[in-house]
Amino acid sequence: MFPFLLLCQLLLLDAVHAAQQCRLQLNNAKSGGVGSNPSATSVTNSIAPSGTGASNTAGASATPTPFAYGKTPIRGVNLGGWFVLEPWITPSLFVNTGNDAIVDEFTFGSMQDSATALSVLQKHWETWITEDDFVAIAAAGLNHVRIPYGYWSVPLTTADTKGSVSTAPYTPGAWPYLLKALNWANKHNIHVILDLHGAPGSQNGFDNSGQRTSPPQWANSPANVSRTVDTLAFVAQNVGGLVDIIELLNEPAAFTSSAFASTLRQFWQDGYGAVRSAAGSSNKVMIGDGFLGVDSWTNFLTSSSAQGVLMDFHEYQLFSVPELQRSFDDHINFACSSMSDLTNFAKRNIWTVVGEWSTAVTDCTKWLNGRGVGARWDGTYFSQNAPLGSCAGWTGSSANFSSDYKTFLRKYWEVQVTMGENVQGWVYWTWKAENSDDWSYQKGLQGGWIPQDPANRLYPNICP
Repeated sequence: MFPFLLLCQLLLLDAVHAAQQCRLQLNNAKSGGVGSNPSATSVTNSIAPSGTGASNTAGASATPTPFAYGKTPIRGVNLGGWFVLEPWITPSLFVNTGNDAIVDEFTFGSMQDSATALSVLQKHWETWITEDDFVAIAAAGLNHVRIPYGYWSVPLTTADTKGSVSTAPYTPGAWPYLLKALNWANKHNIHVILDLHGAPGSQNGFDNSGQRTSPPQWANSPANVSRTVDTLAFVAQNVGGLVDIIELLNEPAAFTSSAFASTLRQFWQDGYGAVRSAAGSSNKVMIGDGFLGVDSWTNFLTSSSAQGVLMDFHEYQLFSVPELQRSFDDHINFACSSMSDLTNFAKRNIWTVVGEWSTAVTDCTKWLNGRGVGARWDGTYFSQNAPLGSCAGWTGSSANFSSDYKTFLRKYWEVQVTMGENVQGWVYWTWKAENSDDWSYQKGLQGGWIPQDPANRLYPNICP
């Protein structure tokens, strides 16, 4: 990554909306090195933040040390719920709408006044993650953040794509805040995985894609796929110099059909080509397993046909009843047993990162399965099952966690870190959540089940 200055000028259009022109300008006093792209620095955004200081210059004060991928483990955390809303991470934003039908960012924009949605989101973008969080993340010994964003936040123009540039019904305007985040990461020597978390039509039908829908429509529309490729090209060209890894798409649901899987395979190739064409070889490119398992991608985008590609593997043990029925020891043993396959894949194919995981072992967090949807754990899910127990003491405030549970949380954190560091690293989901300490890295640090130094292990031989 290289030091850039974020230069913005506010142009008032009317009482509600404003246009903000922003560009990333290379700080020549500190420039240099392979991978800088000074010719690709012009960024224009259609909606400006109000009262946030985002129009001020946000220059990085130091050049981060290049990261030794493949040698030094990625130790990171996701900044979930910031630029793509998830009801379980920030339930207050959804409760405050007074409309139970608002279940994702799509309905957040379509089912309320646009000015209201914009005002609420601007305050959220300004306050959910601040520079203080980047300071704390660095102090916790972490070297990466993964920043999810939606396609609707990228200010594509008709010069950038042959397709539609409409973001309706989503509320655009997060782009200047994303630029600030990249500068904060640069300033505090934190490397960035920039993750396209929401694609047109939804790539998985989950609210974390921006739209809770069934079936997901992304792969069914060539226009959706094409726009996604164009979005990646824009991102690579305009901010590639401030990020280390460009993740092409989060959790596409390739398990839904063979046609989806085929579309995804071609998209990975096209997305890789778009990033390379726009930004050269300076960025690593990350793909995912599409819920098919890493072995489904054997000999895909390896060094014979590509370079600098990483696999993103997500590890959760709580989204089915059989997983929830595992004992504490079973959860740990399953994580241990998963390592060999990941390690073999990484050695023979491409570097692999456990890009999402948490210490949670129940689905008790309110709206984890979607707004208005209950939990399998207590039998209140869509399709009711025999309850496994009460949700009391499993989520919410850690003040209600038992000492045995906190001991397990530390063990579970350590075994999954061990899994990640047996390959090329890990990125915890997520940094913070309003009401779910079992998912929060921040609360784990405060509660003691996550150590301030991630190299500090109480159970170094946790796997036999």
